[in-house]
Amino acid sequence: MTAAYRIRRQIGIDAGHRIRLHGSKCRHLHGHRYTVEAVCEAAELADAGEQTGMVLDFAFLKDEMLGEIDSPCDHGFIAEAADTELLALFTPAGTDPGEFAQALAEEVNAQGFAVSTDTALGTKLYVIGAPPTAENLARHWFERLAPRVAQRSAGRARLTRVVVWETPNCAAEWP
Repeated sequence: MTAAYRIRRQIGIDAGHRIRLHGSKCRHLHGHRYTVEAVCEAAELADAGEQTGMVLDFAFLKDEMLGEIDSPCDHGFIAEAADTELLALFTPAGTDPGEFAQALAEEVNAQGFAVSTDTALGTKLYVIGAPPTAENLARHWFERLAPRVAQRSAGRARLTRVVVWETPNCAAEWP
């Protein structure tokens, strides 16, 4: 769409991760205060109902961002399914680390992600199929949010971009 109305909404989450193949300090366990921005657009504004005059109600967009990003990830750890050494640290007592990692990988293959709090120390764990870089998180969260935006706007609005700020100076976006 060239001529379109656009809205933006941001949320912030705190989460840990590591980039297992990184050649420098990001291979270590660390965390970020992520800012996640969703951009939606529509050629026309809603002309009826509670969203009259809107692309999408900001509160609806916030609800979806909280449900798809904040709830499963905030104050948790975001891991790559292939990072079996890391996943071994989260394996609950009495569980085989290989079986734990395999079960998570199967869930990632089936639905694109896995979420568990049945971990060592009860830590929230969110697993994706790629290294949890800002670039991959932007795409992953875009894919989670896009259908929710379409549904909440009755197909009128579409998600056009997700921007993930890993630090105040560094961001990645999809697409």
